[in-house]
Parts: sequence; structure tokens; C-alpha cells
Amino acid sequence: MTQRLGPPILAEDLLLLLFQPSSGPAGTGVVAGEETLPYVLAGAMLADLSIGRHVRTVPGWSGSTRVEAVAERPPADDLLRSAWDYLVSRPRGVQATLALIGPALRRPLLERLIERNDVHRSTGAETAAPTREILTDGESGRRRSLLRGVRHVLAGEAEPEPRLAALVALLSGSGMLPQFHPEISRTPASTARAKQLEHGVWAADAAADAIARSFAATIVDNVIFAAAVLPRR
Repeated sequence: MTQRLGPPILAEDLLLLLFQPSSGPAGTGVVAGEETLPYVLAGAMLADLSIGRHVRTVPGWSGSTRVEAVAERPPADDLLRSAWDYLVSRPRGVQATLALIGPALRRPLLERLIERNDVHRSTGAETAAPTREILTDGESGRRRSLLRGVRHVLAGEAEPEPRLAALVALLSGSGMLPQFHPEISRTPASTARAKQLEHGVWAADAAADAIARSFAATIVDNVIFAAAVLPRR
């Protein structure tokens, strides 16, 4: 590591929550929502930068939203700084920013979780897949603590501070909240609360929109493929 780890950033918390410790084969863990993970993690980065007042939103063309760096407020964290550096030259479209910074985030964030002992990594050396990465619970207790906070917010038991509100909003925007049952019970009230927070955090709303666009593009691609290969009558 080139930088001594400071407090966990929001994207770390989000990845740790999306890590499902017992959902893989033989009790190993998997990360929920791998297909859309880049958008959600990038949304967490922008939300963190916004909470720290390192970036702000500005109007774009035709009612769109752009995001720009606050020049005099670079973040101390190196991952947040890399996202901030992309924005410091000029304002960028939110969707373009998500698409650019998201794909490279999973690996360094996972390395941080492993270094903090939130997640344990081993390999399948004694199996038929010796190079396979095996992730298990690191027993730090931080994931359980984050889950408690999310449950309290969704139950309306606490007025969330900005980071926790953003975390719940991003989970809702990712579409992954149903994966947490029974750790987080689903009720009409909790679902409505999650959606309320999602639409109140612009970065979470943007991530949800990017995910919806991704699925829509996949559907269109499949329709085009089917039209090309299916026999005509």
C-alpha cells in the first residue's frame, strides 16, 4: 500500500455489505450484484466526495447534471483523490463519470477490506481449482455493525447521518436489498424508506439510472441477437 489506511470510505462499506459471507459454495462468500457493481461503487465514490464537499453538481445541457471538483478541496484518501483528479480539469457528466471510474474500483477496495480483516482471502490450493479466490468472513464484526445501522434506518428508528443515508440509498439503487433477507426484513414501509433515501442522494439516483440503462442495453442486445439468428418463417 502506498498510503496508510485511514477510516473506511463509503465504497468500502458498500462492498463489505454486498459481500455475502455464506452465499457461495461450501460456506464461502460472494459479492452480490457483480454485473452492476462498477456503477454502484462509483456512485459511492461520488457520494463520499459530495459529503466531504470535494465535488458539487452543476447544471448541464438540456437539464442534465454534471459534477465538478471543488478545486481547493482535494480529498486525502488516494482512491477518492483519483476520482477527484478526473473531475478537476472540467465538469463531467455524471453517467460518464460513473462509467469511467467504476470498473477499476473492486480490486483495490477488496484489498482494503482484506487488510482491515473485514474479509479473509484464501485460494483453492487443495481443490481442483488451485488459483480460485475464496472469500470468507474476516470476523472483524464491522459488517454486522453496518447491517445494524441499515436496519435502524429502514425501520425509522434513527434519523441517519449523511454517510449512513447514502449507504442505504446506494443499496436501494443497486437493487440488491432483497438479497439481504432475512438479515434485513422487507416491509412496505422499509422499501418506501429506502426509495425515499435513494432519490434524495443524487449519486445513488445516478447509479440506479446507470444500472437501469445497463439492463436495458442488455435486453436490446439480446433482442437484436435473437432477430439475427432465429430462423425466419
